[in-house]
Amino acid sequence: MLKDEHGGLRFLTHPELRTIVQREDLVYIEALLQDFLGRSKQDPSVLFKQISSLGVGPLVTQEAGPSLSEYPFIQELSSQFVQI
Repeated sequence: MLKDEHGGLRFLTHPELRTIVQREDLVYIEALLQDFLGRSKQDPSVLFKQISSLGVGPLVTQEAGPSLSEYPFIQELSSQFVQI
């Protein structure tokens, strides 16, 4: 997830999400991502804060910060991702 200067959120995923996530987890992950998309339109700042601190469950926040450029590995990896 990326937050722009206006507070809007963009969600990026690996283009091969359906092949790298185990089949039994895929339905849950896709539903969770759809929930994030819907909630991002209602209150993006609350959702950003919540996702920035995920520590348990199938999605865990690895890094959070004001600029993607502070994390070159993540920036390089995310350049291959697609927006959902």
